[in-house]
Amino acid sequence: MNFLLLIVLVGILSTSCADDEKQAPKYSTPIAKGDVYLQEPFDSDDAIDSWTVSKAKKDDVDSEIAKYDGKWKVESPQENALPGDLGLVLKSKARHHAIAVLLDKPFVFDSKPFIVQYEVNFQTGIECGGAYMKLLTHTEDLNLEQFQDKTPYTIMFGPDKCGEDYKLHFIFRHKNPKTGEFEEKHAKKPTVDIKSYYTDKATHLYTLMLTEDNNFKIYIDHNEVNSGSLLTDFSPPVNPPKEIEDKDDKKPEDWDEREKIADPEASKPDDWDEDAPAKTADPDAEMPDGWLEDEPLYVDDPDAAKPEDWDDEMDGEWEAPKVDNPKCSEVAGCGTWEPPMISNPAYKGKWRPPMISNPNYKGIWKPRIIPNPDFFEDSQPFKMFPIGAVGFELWSMSEDILFDNIIITSDKQVSDEYAEKTWKMKKQVQAENEPGFVQGLLSATEERPWLWIIYVLVVGLPLVLLFTFCCSGGKKADPKKTDEATPDDPHDSEEEKEAEEGSQKDATESQGEEDGGDEVSTARSGEEEEEGGDGEKPVTKADLEKDEEDVDDDDSGPVRRSPRKRKPRVQD
Repeated sequence: MNFLLLIVLVGILSTSCADDEKQAPKYSTPIAKGDVYLQEPFDSDDAIDSWTVSKAKKDDVDSEIAKYDGKWKVESPQENALPGDLGLVLKSKARHHAIAVLLDKPFVFDSKPFIVQYEVNFQTGIECGGAYMKLLTHTEDLNLEQFQDKTPYTIMFGPDKCGEDYKLHFIFRHKNPKTGEFEEKHAKKPTVDIKSYYTDKATHLYTLMLTEDNNFKIYIDHNEVNSGSLLTDFSPPVNPPKEIEDKDDKKPEDWDEREKIADPEASKPDDWDEDAPAKTADPDAEMPDGWLEDEPLYVDDPDAAKPEDWDDEMDGEWEAPKVDNPKCSEVAGCGTWEPPMISNPAYKGKWRPPMISNPNYKGIWKPRIIPNPDFFEDSQPFKMFPIGAVGFELWSMSEDILFDNIIITSDKQVSDEYAEKTWKMKKQVQAENEPGFVQGLLSATEERPWLWIIYVLVVGLPLVLLFTFCCSGGKKADPKKTDEATPDDPHDSEEEKEAEEGSQKDATESQGEEDGGDEVSTARSGEEEEEGGDGEKPVTKADLEKDEEDVDDDDSGPVRRSPRKRKPRVQD
């Protein structure tokens, strides 16, 4: 219980400390230096002017939803905003959105690494929708005003979620050198759980890096969540198999795939009765005594009466409802008696011949393997088509998705330094503004009201018990009304008990003196004998009190104390 109280106190202190004023880090628009192809911090109200909002329409959909009419706006984040920091915000839900911008220069995949990095914040949560970007293929006729779902892209990268399906896309389009057709290659799923990045309403940093050795790495908030090879970790694989099954091959008509067959030489035994039932009446059973075969199980209800409004012509002949026959409840049973059913010892079921190995078995047929006529080998899938623009082409059922600080470079150090000046500062502010322990508990009840029950049981009940324990003292002893010791007096000490015993002894001795001097003399002689020659009789507190009274009563002169009258050490 003390542990729970400690948690509550720590929570209260953390809440109060969280309310203290904190100085936000100073933010200034970052400027990346190095081999940079695009950097977009969106830190001015007119930043959106350099982007192109699509005017295209989707093909093969109803005209009402074919337009890319979703709204975009550059504004500051709703929470944990840095002074002067703005971002691109998707403002509409249940709308198609498309917006794009040209790179400062096309990125050509030669020998340099490729790094793309940007921030995403699902400010109001994400129900169903994407926040991925498309890195559009550089062509001479690239028209961003007609940017739509069929616009060729080289890479698609970023988060996507619908229902409980949380995805982090990395798709690249690969051209078949033989057929000239493009095919999407999907990276394997991340190796860690990424759900929290979609649900905490915080800003997260997404980074994709490709290298000349055909490897890739994906980071969220600088933490690696996926990595692998462009050659082996994508579906379908970049390179087709060297050999394939011949789709024109047909199974021969005499090909027997049956591993076991019924023995053609077997015959049914003469005594095999296929018609014998599985169950039969028990021949040894007898009808119980008292069974009333002539009595029905149910009889007409004797208390039932024909309704007054019953019309035989309209309703038919009236019949009383049936009730259990009361006579049957007093005996073993009523009606026709039938013996119970038991397993039929003669039952064998339908006869089937035993199974034997098929002498003509050839195995499971498969088409023959032939060289793949479409085989090719691309040993450098890293050398993708050049990238000329970046765009967001999205459908979302959630609004206020914020994008910020996009950078494309060939140097990982450049993107890391860019994040230090942007995302890391946001993370610092977010950490400082995190609610205290108690506030976190209260916030959790907004989505899970049933937590209140647990809070009351775990925290409230111990507090009530503690309050009750502290405020209710032990039962006080009744005060003594006199100085006289009483039998139930809780304050009697050992010395008081000894004094009481001495008083009772003195009273007995005084009574003995009144009864006769002979008894006193005899008692004194006995005492002297008990003392012995050298030793002395142990003296009690009562004896000392009596001796003192004898001395005080003698007023004739100086007190002469005999050895008998000296005050010895009292033995307990």
